[in-house]
Formats: sequence, structure tokens, C-alpha cells
Amino acid sequence: MTSKERYLNKMSKEKISKTNARRLLEQKKIPFTIHTYDPEKAISATEVAAYLNQNPDRVFKTLVTYGKSGEHYVFVLPAVGELDLKKAAEAAGEKFIEMLPQKELLPLTGYIHGGCSPIGRKKSFPTFVDSSALKLEKRLVSGGKRGYQIEISPEDLEKACGAQFVDLIK
Repeated sequence: MTSKERYLNKMSKEKISKTNARRLLEQKKIPFTIHTYDPEKAISATEVAAYLNQNPDRVFKTLVTYGKSGEHYVFVLPAVGELDLKKAAEAAGEKFIEMLPQKELLPLTGYIHGGCSPIGRKKSFPTFVDSSALKLEKRLVSGGKRGYQIEISPEDLEKACGAQFVDLIK
């Protein structure tokens, strides 16, 4: 048995913990599927996609930023995509957008790096999802904890976090 098979077997025997993202989806009765992976074996969104045998275009990463105004924004894009800061600023109505320093992520969102979900954050911020998500029936986003991904439709993601779909990739 490979280490991946051992991990998945272990996870299937354990009760999957409820994250804020999962609680919110259940509360709103939004359908979703949880996928688990070994967070020691997959760190980046592309590694998560490979671990879960998913096309990296289906696995989305969550980036938290702030604008010149001091407001915070969340951007969700495919694992292989690179956020175009000019497009992000335009979408948010800001002069510029900068990435949030990693040390500020947990106190601001309630999530740690590698487990930041666009769903169920501590505070609500404008959320923008790359328009490529609309081409997919479902995509995976962080489930709010390292090792958890939530598979959800674009419409349900919009319901869950008020997402707006815009072109964000360089």
C-alpha cells in the first residue's frame, strides 16, 4: 500500500472535521463534495491537483490582498494561473492591489496559509473568481483547512461567498 493509499484509508476511517467553510455550506444547504489529501505531500495548488488526480485548471487557489484604500479583497484562480494585479485592481475599483503578508492571513481571515477558503471567512470581503471557473461544471477550492478541498459549482460558490466572476489571470 502506498503512502497516499494509507493516508486516504486513514481519512476514510476518521470523521472529517467541520471547518467554517463546511458549516456555512451546510447551513445554506449548498451541495458540495469534500476531497481530502495529505497536507504533508501537497502544499501548492498544483501539487494538490496532482495528488487528487485532478486537472490543475479545476483546482483553484485563494489569494487575499489589500488595495490602496486599505480594503481587503479575495481572489480565486486556477492552480496554474498567476494573478494579474492590474486586472485585480480594476475589478476591485482600486488604484493598486498588493498581496497580504502571510503573517496577517490568520488574524484577518481565520484561515492559515494553504487552508484559506473563499467560503466561511472570519470577515466578509469582496470576492472575485477568475471567469474560467464558469466554463467548469464544478471546481475545487480550499475547504478551510490544509488537507481539505471542496468541490462546488460556480453558481453555488457565488451563493456561498458572493463571488463575482472576472478575468484575473495574466
